Amino acid sequence: MSHFDAATAAVQAALDAGARYADARVMHRRYESMSARNGDIEELSQNEDAGIGVRALVGSSWGFYAVPDLSDGAARAAGGRAAEIAAASARVAGPGVDLVPAEAVTASWASPCESDPLSVALSDKGDMLAHATKTMREHGSDVAEGLYQIWDTSKWFVSSEGHRIDQHIRECGAGISATVIGDGETQRRSYPSYRGQYGTRGWELVAGLDLEAHAGRIAEEARELLAAPLCPAGETTLILGGEQLALQIHESVGHAIELDRILGWEAAFAGTSWLDLNQLGTLHYGSELMNITIDPTIPGALGSFGFDDEGTPATKRDAVRGGRWVGVLAGRDSAAVAGLDYGGSVRADGWGRLPMVRMTNVGLEPGPHTLDEIIAATDDGVLMDINRSWSIDDRRLNFQFGCEIGWEIKNGRRGRMLRNPTYTGIGPVFWRSMDMLSSETVAWGTPNCGKGQPGQVGHTGHPAAPARFTNVRVGVRA
Repeated sequence: MSHFDAATAAVQAALDAGARYADARVMHRRYESMSARNGDIEELSQNEDAGIGVRALVGSSWGFYAVPDLSDGAARAAGGRAAEIAAASARVAGPGVDLVPAEAVTASWASPCESDPLSVALSDKGDMLAHATKTMREHGSDVAEGLYQIWDTSKWFVSSEGHRIDQHIRECGAGISATVIGDGETQRRSYPSYRGQYGTRGWELVAGLDLEAHAGRIAEEARELLAAPLCPAGETTLILGGEQLALQIHESVGHAIELDRILGWEAAFAGTSWLDLNQLGTLHYGSELMNITIDPTIPGALGSFGFDDEGTPATKRDAVRGGRWVGVLAGRDSAAVAGLDYGGSVRADGWGRLPMVRMTNVGLEPGPHTLDEIIAATDDGVLMDINRSWSIDDRRLNFQFGCEIGWEIKNGRRGRMLRNPTYTGIGPVFWRSMDMLSSETVAWGTPNCGKGQPGQVGHTGHPAAPARFTNVRVGVRA
């Protein structure tokens, strides 16, 4: 059987068993990662799997069933089982729900890729990590680590409404970190971020990072941090680097605008959201500089795709425009419940998981300034960059973040280095204080976003640039 044949058989079996809607995803996934420590390769991981996952809708209830078998009999059995599970749930659930309409399409899509990352010689990849970590050791790092990861995913999607879509998504990324140990103090510096940089591109992304060229610098900065003064405590003007702002967007905006969380569907594990649908279109989330988009069409960004896992085509939408909250991340069922007319943000991390609302590329549109201009316009403040720790409550409202490195800003100039910089705030208060924003945007990739029960790991993108915030509490009081 072809992959489309297996998905079609599963969908038909679900309909024959009483489902009013059904869809099936066949997936073939390959994964490879390698890590190095102190100049030596530490671990190589390679795995591959394939299977089919079927959703069936009966009344207001979903049923889901998945098997690692693409034969006709197994596919049909999975479809029937999904419908049985949905029917059992429907007996104790409320009235049926509609799905937001979606045009049935036949289509193919593939992410851009100049150099197939799985075809690059393992020896070349290993040499890259070994040389970078060796260089960090030579420049003073006590523990020097490097990592790359590669995902190669093919999908075939069929729905009872007539969808027939195949996609090929290749993702990869890499990063290095240097850790130094002092007397009662440990410091770390990372490049290009604390977890590396990732995207839906080929090996050209990793090659462009040029890890070894930055290895010596970050090791030296990590050692400098041991002797740097602590970040002072108090309220001040805060400038965040783009990488840290990307995580700020992820935690205090991206998760908060997930419609399943707003509706309370995710309360059991991931928490809910402070947002109220009655305020959609009127709530002032941030300052006028705050323009957040949901955009899975960005070429090469980690949250990009051609179609989500419900067959909805990738479409750019506003989440916040001019500081006003105007949009959410939604699926066809949650959008219908909320009275909205769009979905497009549903994905699963494999054939064996039920698709759910996930972030795509949730990012901040660029502003009119540069980082140098922001620093020059700041009389007194702190610049922080590269995430080190994060904590946020289960409504995505109160947060505390720590960064790897900070710098004192005095009279429009970057001054001495600061260690253990931290800041805290309340989401809408923080975002309303943003008064300068850079145009130097990078689409940062987050390959480790957790959500769901059973847990799923999502790949998300966050375009962000350096920005300035006023009256922010920084540091830790003695």
